Parts: sequence; C-alpha cells; structure tokens
Amino acid sequence: MEKMTLEENIFKLADEKKYKTLRDVMSVMNAFDLALIFDQISTDKRPVLFRLLPKELAAEVFVELEDDIKEELIRSFSDSELAAVIDELYVDDAADLADEMPANVVKRILHHASPDMRKTINEILHYPEDSAGSIMNTEYISLRASMTVEHAFTHIRKTGYDKETINTLYVLDKCRKLIGVVTIRDLLFAQTEDFIESIMDTHSIISVSTLDDKEVVALTFEKYNLTELPVTDKENRLVGIVTVDDAIDVLQEEATEDIEKMAAIMPSDKPYLKTAVPDIFVKRIPWLMFLMISATFTGIIISKFEGALGMVPILTAFIPMLMDTGGNSGSQSAVTIIRGISLDEINFSDTLKVIYKEFRVSILCGFALAITAFAKIYLIDKFIMGKDITFMIAVVICLTLVITVVLAKLVGCTLPLLAKKVGFDPAVMASPLLTTIVDAVSLLVYFGFATMLLGL
Repeated sequence: MEKMTLEENIFKLADEKKYKTLRDVMSVMNAFDLALIFDQISTDKRPVLFRLLPKELAAEVFVELEDDIKEELIRSFSDSELAAVIDELYVDDAADLADEMPANVVKRILHHASPDMRKTINEILHYPEDSAGSIMNTEYISLRASMTVEHAFTHIRKTGYDKETINTLYVLDKCRKLIGVVTIRDLLFAQTEDFIESIMDTHSIISVSTLDDKEVVALTFEKYNLTELPVTDKENRLVGIVTVDDAIDVLQEEATEDIEKMAAIMPSDKPYLKTAVPDIFVKRIPWLMFLMISATFTGIIISKFEGALGMVPILTAFIPMLMDTGGNSGSQSAVTIIRGISLDEINFSDTLKVIYKEFRVSILCGFALAITAFAKIYLIDKFIMGKDITFMIAVVICLTLVITVVLAKLVGCTLPLLAKKVGFDPAVMASPLLTTIVDAVSLLVYFGFATMLLGL
C-alpha cells in the first residue's frame, strides 16, 4: 500500500470530518505549506480548515494566500472572525490586503479594524504604489538615548511582543528623528547600567525615504546585507521599517515584471493559471499588434530590393540567418545592460564605457561568426549541397554578419540606457522590439553590400 503524502492525509481527514486530528496536524505545519494546501482544497472546505487553525498561525497563513482565496474567506467570515484575523495581522500586511481587495471588501475590513489600525492603513495607502512608504511596517521598537540597557530591556518586554522584528532597535530624539541604531546583540553584551547613547551606532545608519522607489529599497537590502531598514520622512523622522521578507517580494515582483516586458507582455499581478483567457489576451495583443505593424518595415525593404533578389536568388536563402543573428546579438547586449541597470551597477553616465566594451565584444563576435559562416557556405552550401554561390556572395554575407552584429550590439546596449534616462522601463527595449529594429538594419546592410559589391 502506497504511503499517503501529508497533503493527501489532510484532504482525507477533511473529507472524513476528523477535525480534531486535522487541527493537530495543521497546527505544527509551516504557514506557506498550509497556504499551498488551501490553494488545492475545494472551496467549501477552506473556511472550515481556516477556523481550525490557531489564531496566530491563521493570520500567517492568510498572508500567504492568493488574493482570490483571501477574498473568498473574508466573505465567509463572521464579523468577529474578520476582526480577529485583522487584529493578528501586521500593519503592512493589513495595508496590502486593503490595497488588493475590491472596494466593498475593503470597506468591511476597515470597519472591523481597530481605530489605530484603520488610521495606519489609510496612511500607508496614501503613499505612491511603488514607494517605500507603501510597503513599510509602522510597528517597530524605538528607544531613547537616555535609557539604560536595563530600562531598554524592560521596554522591549513591554512593547515588543506583537512587533514583526526586534533584532534592530531605533534610537529617536524628542522630535522622533532617527539619531542611532542598536541591536539586541549590542544590548546583550552591554552592562545593564550602560546608557543607550554610549552603545548606539550613529555613524553607519542606513535609511530610506518614504517616497524612494521600492525597488531601490530592495536593492539596498542586497547591497548592505540587511534584515530590516528604517524609513524616514523629509524631516528624518522615523515613520516605519521595511523587513527583508518584503524586500524579497519586491525583487520577485520586479523580476517577473521585467521578464514579461522583455517578452512583449503587459505585466500581470495574477498567477498564470488563475488569469482568465480574456485577461491574458488583453495583456498580449497590444504588443503583438505593434510588433506586427512594425515588422512590415522589413517587408518594405525586401520589396524594394526585389530586383536584386531576382538577379541573385540565392541571397534570399541567407536573410533568415542574418536577421536572427542580428536579433540574438542585440538581445544579448540588451538583457545584460537591463540587468545591470536593475541592480544599479550601470548608470547613464556609464554609456560611453558600455559602448566601448560592447563594440570590442561585437568585433570579436562578428569576425568569429563571419569565419564560421564562410566555412559553412563553402563546405556545406557550395560543395556538399551544390548551390550556386560565388566568392563575392560569400563575402557579402560575411561582411553583413560583422556589421550587423556590431550595430545590433551597439543598439542593444544603448537603447535601455536611453530609455532609463527619459523615464521609460529599460525592459521594454529588450526583444522582441529590439529584434524588429535590428531586422530592418540587417536587411539594409545586406542589400547595401549586395548592391555595392555585386553590382546589382
């Protein structure tokens, strides 16, 4: 008899309504793993399973659920159940929930939130969607420089239980301006009579502003190897913190968005399997239409040189190779530069350095490809397949390869930098938009060499 997986065992217990055993099993599971089970189990059983979870675990699981399942559960909750769940959520998670739900659900959430929670949620929602303020948590522990270590520990025990993290503590003055940071480690190894001002770090405070882009915030975590980051307003007053789990979510969202844009798809905030066909259509069709129309320019170029192709038909056979090679070369450079921009490794001021480096790379790649193509044309196309290819035709093809690769890489490395400079997302400049541009360029170069060297 096959051994049942944990998920199968939970489904079986739910079907058999063995709720006590089910509660015991789920209470020792990880919140993320439970969220996956909620995603798979039937709709009618989700509220039952959720009510079996211990209060704190239920809130953790709720945060991990997909938006549609959250909405479904909220609609099934009684007023007291909804209030209990909201009460267990950290403020930033409650704000995210309010931001993601339909208006009628948000109204109910805010109605059952405590006055302080409701006020904080509204404050967070007031910040721009992509800002540090929109992802910060306003629950943190602050200390005074005049406190002793003993008083600090008393304060932590009194106020720290419901905080998301207490690893780093923030020292504020009377105006709530951030003047220093101290860690739990610092407190543990200090004397109880020591004052906070004598052990706090005042020189290497790293913070972000409420209006800083959340992607910049996430990269700050990566750059300085942080687990939490203070968020201050224009007067340097501490208003919240961002924790590393939120930074990871931002990086994942940004990476997904960049991948979608590079594939000419409008970004979506829903998982693929839960996105309706009409929604997928709407996300894809605008770019497909634009690229289809822009690709007609390559057709115009080819039609303009129909006479040349009629005189030397073999030229037609190498058009796909030249266009594909140019597109691939440009995409390599574009993706590399886009990644560098997203990691804040490359700025617009580095444009000349980037161009010089890509030019040298393109020369090496171009000549390597040209030599390979020349050998292939003569060994395979001419001698094995018996095609009517002259030496000058091979020269035209190889020269076109070199110039196309050089131009493609230069275009591929500069377009993302220019896009960033004028305020566009650099990812938009990756293939297939770049490929469309390079296709037209490669054809113009090809027919230019053919006209000049073959006398067409």
